[in-house]
Amino acid sequence: MLKYDAIIVGSGQAANPLAHKLADAGWKTALIDKKFIGGTCINVGCTPTKTLVASGRVSYLVKRSADYGVNVTSYSVDIESVIRRKNAHVLQARESSAKRLLETPNLDVVFGNALFSGPKEITVTKGEGDIAVMTADKIFINTGTRPVVPPIEGLAGVHYLTSDTILDLLVVPSHLAIIGGSYIALEFGQLYRRLGSEVTIIEGNEQFLAKEDEDIAAAIRQVLEEDGIRVLTGTTVSSVAARGDGAELTVVKGGQSRVIVASHILVAAGRQAETAALNVAATGVTVDKHGFIVVNDRLETSVQGIYALGDVKGGPQFTHISYNDHLVVYRNLIENANLSIAGRELIYCLFTDPELGRVGLTEKMAREKGLNIKVVTLPASRIARAWENDETRGMLKAVVDRDNGKILGAAALCVGGGELMSILQMAMMGGVTYDRIRDAVYAHPTFAESLNVLFAGVDQ
Repeated sequence: MLKYDAIIVGSGQAANPLAHKLADAGWKTALIDKKFIGGTCINVGCTPTKTLVASGRVSYLVKRSADYGVNVTSYSVDIESVIRRKNAHVLQARESSAKRLLETPNLDVVFGNALFSGPKEITVTKGEGDIAVMTADKIFINTGTRPVVPPIEGLAGVHYLTSDTILDLLVVPSHLAIIGGSYIALEFGQLYRRLGSEVTIIEGNEQFLAKEDEDIAAAIRQVLEEDGIRVLTGTTVSSVAARGDGAELTVVKGGQSRVIVASHILVAAGRQAETAALNVAATGVTVDKHGFIVVNDRLETSVQGIYALGDVKGGPQFTHISYNDHLVVYRNLIENANLSIAGRELIYCLFTDPELGRVGLTEKMAREKGLNIKVVTLPASRIARAWENDETRGMLKAVVDRDNGKILGAAALCVGGGELMSILQMAMMGGVTYDRIRDAVYAHPTFAESLNVLFAGVDQ
C-alpha cells in the first residue's frame, strides 16, 4: 500500500492548484484522474465551449456586416475547421496543465479509475490493468459532474447528444432540438443557430430562467427569439422516437400534445455528481439524495480529513467557485487561516451574446429578505458605446440598499457584461456606495461609463 499525506481524486480547477501547492508545502501528494488533466472546465466546459462561441460570434457579425457598411457577398461555415480550432485550444490548455503537474516535485500524477475500498483507502486500476492501493490522512474529492439524462420514453433508443458529446459533432444540425432550458442549453442553442441550425429549446418550467429576475429573463429570451430560436416554456417531452436519420419528439403543454421533428437532439437537463462510480459509501461520507457530497462551511465532509471541492459538492457549479474552494482548503490547512465559504458572493456569467454578468442578490432575493431597496435599470440602448457599436440589445440592473447606499447585487446583460459586472463586484467587496460610482469619472466612450447613468437613477 502506498502511503501519502494527501490524495486528490479528480483533476478539476480546485484539484490542480491544490496538488501543486500541497506538494510545494512538503506534503507527499498523489493526484488521480481517469484520463485527462483539467476536469470539466478544460475538457468539456469553459475552454471548448467559449472557443466555439467565438466562432459563432464571427458568423453572426459576418451576417450583419452590411449594417456596418461592409458588404460580404457570401460565406460558409466549415464546421470541421471550427471543431479543429476548438480541439487545438483544449489540447494546449490540457497539456500546459499536465506539464506543470508532472514537473512538480513531491507530486505523483496517476491515471486510472479510482475506487474507495475503505474509509481512507483508494484502489486505482490503471489503463494497463495494474492496480495500486493508496491511503492518506487527507483526501480531497474533485471529480465534478456529468450530464443528467432524464427518463424520457424512447430517448435511449435514439442517438442523442449531451453537452459533452456535442463538442465533437462534425455537422451543423439542420434542426437541433434541445431538451432543457439551462444556461448550457442557451449557449449551445445560440451557437448552433449562428452556425446555421434551426433551434428549438424545450423548457419544462413555465417561467424561463426561473433563477433570474423576470425582466432579465425576458430580455435574454427576447435576444434568443430575435436570433430566430424557438423557445417553448411550460413544455415537457413525453416521448422520443426515431424518424429517418433524425427523431421526433412528442411535447406536451397544457394537456395538448404535438410532434417536433429534429435532425439532432441535445439533452441539457442539468448535471449530476460523479460519486456513484467512486464507491463513496465505503468512506462513510454523507451524500444528499442527488448524490452530491455534503460538506460544512470549510468544505470538510462528514468524515474528518475528507474534503469535497467544486461541482461534486453541489451548489453553484462554476469553475471560479471550484478554484476558490482550493484556496479555502489550502489556507486553512497550511496557513492556519479560518476561511469559510459561508456568505461567499454569488457571481457568474451566462455566455450568450450579449452575455449576462451576475453578482450578489437579485431583486427577487432582496425582496424575499425584506430589505429596504431601490432598484435601477438601464436599457443597453442608452449606453453610448453600445449604440456606436450597434450592439444595443440587453439591459443593466442594480439593487441598492436604501439604508446605507451599498450595492446588494447587479446584472449586466450587454456586450462585455461579465467585465462590467466585475467592476460592481469589486465595489461590493470594498463597500463602495452607489453614489461614489455614480459620480466617478470613467473614460468616454466605454461601457463602464454607463454606471454613471445607471446609478443616477437611484435618486430619481
